[in-house]
Amino acid sequence: MVSVYLYVPNLIGYLRLALILAAWYLWDRSPTLFVWLYSISAILDAVDGIAARRLNQMSAFGAWLDVIIDNVGRTMLWCGLEPWGWMVAVLEWCTFSCTHANGALWKESFENAPGWVKAVMAKGFKQPAGTLAISGLHAFPIFHYGMQRGMLAWLNPLLQPTRALLAVGRLLCGAVECWCIVEHVRQLERASRSQDQTSR
Repeated sequence: MVSVYLYVPNLIGYLRLALILAAWYLWDRSPTLFVWLYSISAILDAVDGIAARRLNQMSAFGAWLDVIIDNVGRTMLWCGLEPWGWMVAVLEWCTFSCTHANGALWKESFENAPGWVKAVMAKGFKQPAGTLAISGLHAFPIFHYGMQRGMLAWLNPLLQPTRALLAVGRLLCGAVECWCIVEHVRQLERASRSQDQTSR
């Protein structure tokens, strides 16, 4: 039996992490190569999920590793892009901590969420609101990097509308992240009250 650490999707995850670290090294040295390495890592993010399903190698460790690698990449981007970027990174890491308290099934723990949160989470983010939020989450920081480095001039007529759309998506994602954190704190409060009542 193969160790979970050697599952194909997790091996892809380790490669993704290596690409992100190599990209970080190239941040200012070669912006074009940075974008290529970061983009390959992002594409492999989809490949590891497909591999997990096709090879029946889904695991709690793999789900955790996948989000850790996503967060490492975006933390690198946000902290390098803006003086306030650390706040976006903190929001993402806090959300990770709150949602992954539910384990690998964290995406399925939104039955009591308000309608707008459910709209984002519906069908694994494959509805319009979810697609917008995930595009903002993943694409906005790398798009912002490309704009800062003057790499997107060829998109000139569409540059500002694309940036605005991705920013709206990131704000929507941020609102869902804030809801997740508040809901987690409420769950902790309910658990504490319940524990206090049983100990009396």
